[in-house]
Amino acid sequence: MSESLNQKMNVLGTNARKAAQILALMPADRKSAALTAMAKHIRLSASDIINANQTDIIGANHKGLSPAMIDRLKLDKNRVEAIAGSLESIAQMDDPVGLVEKTWKQPNGLKFSKVKIPIGVIGMIYESRPNVTADAGALCLKSGNACILRGGSESILSNKAIHAALIAGLKETDLPETAIQLIPTTDRAAVGLLLGGLENTVDMIIPRGGKGLIARVQSDARVPVLAHLEGLCHSYVHTDADQTMAREIVLNAKMRRTGVCGSTETLLVDKSIAAEFLPKTTKSLNELGCEMRGDTPSQNICGEVVKPASDQDYYTEHLAPIINIKVVENLKAAIDHINSHGSGHTDSILTQDQDAADQFQRAVDSAIVMHNASTQFADGGEFGFGAEIGISTGRLHARGPVGAEHLTTFKYLVHGTGQIRPS
Repeated sequence: MSESLNQKMNVLGTNARKAAQILALMPADRKSAALTAMAKHIRLSASDIINANQTDIIGANHKGLSPAMIDRLKLDKNRVEAIAGSLESIAQMDDPVGLVEKTWKQPNGLKFSKVKIPIGVIGMIYESRPNVTADAGALCLKSGNACILRGGSESILSNKAIHAALIAGLKETDLPETAIQLIPTTDRAAVGLLLGGLENTVDMIIPRGGKGLIARVQSDARVPVLAHLEGLCHSYVHTDADQTMAREIVLNAKMRRTGVCGSTETLLVDKSIAAEFLPKTTKSLNELGCEMRGDTPSQNICGEVVKPASDQDYYTEHLAPIINIKVVENLKAAIDHINSHGSGHTDSILTQDQDAADQFQRAVDSAIVMHNASTQFADGGEFGFGAEIGISTGRLHARGPVGAEHLTTFKYLVHGTGQIRPS
């Protein structure tokens, strides 16, 4: 590791800490104005962003990246407009900073308030998705945090083009340009330095990517980590499902976009309806170009269109037009399978039986548990958060889609009238 890189990274940390101190006191309307200006500059820079992205795509193809990674990397006119729209949505949301969560008064007359405040400086490490550059920067700004972004080498030009538009928005509204910093190098040593905390200037790391990235971050980080793990999602068709509705949901949950973390990877079907439900559903999936891998009962019902599944398939996030199928005995068996094979991301039950749905939602240990809805709704924008910085599958601090509200911590404000504590 060069001394020069070490120094440059520490400067990023120092500048981020100074910007965070300014943002923590920034009025809500100033932050919203900056986000709106960023959206404007994203639109003005759309051609530059798409051109940069096309160069990244060429490089990614030469590197042999998977179709799922290419899909995540790709930007077109509609996706760039979606980035701008997301920034505007975040601008219009209520500001979480300063929100009083709770107040109370003790018998001695002391008055207490629990108030939301920014975390400080957030380091974001992500792969492939250039839209994360805008989403992460915007959500951190909205919540009064400064951020240091480190995207993957495969998206470096796209990230730089988007970042330039964000900086233009900050400059236009006279906010510190160091509020959103992008690590400009693809040198992997920069990741190690960021994980080390940059001389105690980084307060939290958020990784978003594959298992290898998450494992490295969790192993090497010297600061708290809010992890976005893989999306091994399930759709379970209960015996009392509306089968027409369930079929449409399954097709959407798998095939709308196969490379997103909310894509269903395993279809579970109750034994009592499998012979009725599976043939039509597998026919539709096959027509959409989806490969199916199933257990013996599903193969017996559907024939050669369903290939034999290995045990490992049920632990695999394919991120491709591939779905696992398993016939289960009942609701309990479905819950047990999800809790033992899933990643704690998003799982859905399709049923008209409210009691069964309630039991499923209580017992499935995932960040998002749905009833009669596609797992592809696992997205911060769909939750009304404007965007997400990731979907946390852990249990601490935040779980599920992480929006601006979740990038805050709190402090207690205590008001007295001269109270002293007795000896």
